[in-house]
Amino acid sequence: MIDRGFFITRQAIQRQLAAMPCELYLLRLIHHYTRRAFPGERLWTATQLVSGATVRFLRIRNREGYDVYIQPYAEDRNAGYILVDLDRAELAVLHTMRANGHQPCVVLQTSPGNLQAWIRVSPTPLEPALATAIGRQLAHTYGADLASTDWRHLGRLAGFTNQKPQRRLRGRWLPWVKLLYARAELARNAHALLRAARQFPAPARLRTHTAAADLCAGLTSASLEAALPPPMIAARALQVYRAWMKRLRIAERFAQPDWSIVDLWIARELLARNTPAVEVEAILRFGSPDFPRRHSNPQDYLRRTLARAAFPAPGRTVLTAHASASAAARATSPRSNSSGGR
Repeated sequence: MIDRGFFITRQAIQRQLAAMPCELYLLRLIHHYTRRAFPGERLWTATQLVSGATVRFLRIRNREGYDVYIQPYAEDRNAGYILVDLDRAELAVLHTMRANGHQPCVVLQTSPGNLQAWIRVSPTPLEPALATAIGRQLAHTYGADLASTDWRHLGRLAGFTNQKPQRRLRGRWLPWVKLLYARAELARNAHALLRAARQFPAPARLRTHTAAADLCAGLTSASLEAALPPPMIAARALQVYRAWMKRLRIAERFAQPDWSIVDLWIARELLARNTPAVEVEAILRFGSPDFPRRHSNPQDYLRRTLARAAFPAPGRTVLTAHASASAAARATSPRSNSSGGR
């Protein structure tokens, strides 16, 4: 008996990969209920992903409740593809993107009214800060999800069902991730996006003796974003945040950091060095991985984090608190799909 669903899924995968060519792809399976990744994550070539055995394996895991995510892989850099997560979007936004020279190479409907677009902005890999800055710029421009702009964020793979309970259709049916458009092409105005993100050098910290730094004094984070180009803020903030992560050896100490604790730790370090609060807030907003994550009120979260950072708890080090929180997070905390599930 012919399995028609198998061939439809395989064709969708083939079309998506052909439109976003890359030597290797990172594939991740995330269970919708536990938010845990399926063990044995690995890298795949396009040929391996469209093989009959792989497609059957993925279809079985999908029926077991796993969502299927993918990302073009370039080691510690971005492969040149930017994900734009358009929740509650009208199809008209795609026409606007094309008119602006930001045409996607892949467009997916992840559920009715929700789209994901991959835009190729470079034929060669990009540095993480640059890719994140471009992602933030595109998200601001098209009203996309700012929590999905990290340089290593994964998108969905076409041909499988969306397992999220909140996406179920009438009758409790699961929506299929449909491939609406697929064409291998570089965005027409990709060079302008790259130039905008590169034209401002990113120093070791935001506060410098530049006109841009002078604008920061006395501004709220909202007015700061309005005053400075988003790529400039995002690129600088990400580099500062990552520099402090290296200095505090976060990756070496914690396999799965609790980013709220890391935010607090970095905020304390910056405030202790007389960094203005508005700059610290911008660093957390644009540098913290996948911010705002699951915070229902991001602005209130930043306000509370800075308030706590200004008054360290006596008799307890941040390192101790972070270690405890990270241990708990490994056991229970959900993660975004850029790091293992969302």
